[in-house]
Amino acid sequence: MIEKMVVVGSGVMGRGIAYVAALSGFSVTLVDVKEKVLESANKEIQAILEKGISMGKVTREQAADFKKHLSYGLDLAEAARDADLIIEAVPEKAELKRQVFEMMEMASPSHCLFATNTSTMSPTEIASFARRPEQTIAMHFFNPVHKMPLIEIIRGLETSDETVASIKHVAEKMGKETVIINEFPGFVTSRISTLIGNEAFYMLQEGLGSPDDIDKAIKLGLGFPMGPFELVDLVGLDTRLNNLKYLHEKLGEKYRPAPLLEQYVKAGRLGRKTGKGVYDYTNQKEELVKK
Repeated sequence: MIEKMVVVGSGVMGRGIAYVAALSGFSVTLVDVKEKVLESANKEIQAILEKGISMGKVTREQAADFKKHLSYGLDLAEAARDADLIIEAVPEKAELKRQVFEMMEMASPSHCLFATNTSTMSPTEIASFARRPEQTIAMHFFNPVHKMPLIEIIRGLETSDETVASIKHVAEKMGKETVIINEFPGFVTSRISTLIGNEAFYMLQEGLGSPDDIDKAIKLGLGFPMGPFELVDLVGLDTRLNNLKYLHEKLGEKYRPAPLLEQYVKAGRLGRKTGKGVYDYTNQKEELVKK
């Protein structure tokens, strides 16, 4: 039975996963190598919790339990010693994931399951970074984690049925719907989402319309909850570019990143996390960036 969980990486996704897991009754340690990032994660998590209380979605009793269930740490080896499940949520860079998985395997008990929150990379490849492929799987959460109802569960070549069943149970305890799919680059949602987002950058590059008009057309015309530029600013332009580069390598020319997206990333316009992406957030307003 999975009771103690470690989430590695306290960025946008890691902090969201830790919040939902702790609120669902798991004992969670959120681990990062940077203390300032952990402090930022704690501040955001507390803000989400308070908003949930004010909106009646979280009771005072749940909030009190939540604070007992969530802790923070800088030492993965220490946190992993008695973990039942470790969810890796570090950036989409193979070498970084390799380092994390090697540490996870050395430090964790033999029964511990490993899950990667990758949105595009191969769970089979990631499993090869350690020596428990049958206990390794991908759990693709969506941002913001506390609002999005789906977890994509992707089994690798050697993932066992027991691991799949355990992870499905964890996801359901978190209140999430699940789809279980077999590995292929980009899975289901990322293959579609990256294509739409990349095409939006090509449209912007070609002068087809403003970011606001393109977003509005997609939302009102196709029924999407967010426009592609609103979404990429939330996810991070660097994250989207890394995903596209990986899919371009694996699936071919249709995933070649738009040059304008690459320019934005080179300019440091990475989205909400830096205050400016496609839109400008420096004044806490979603104003269009003037060209």
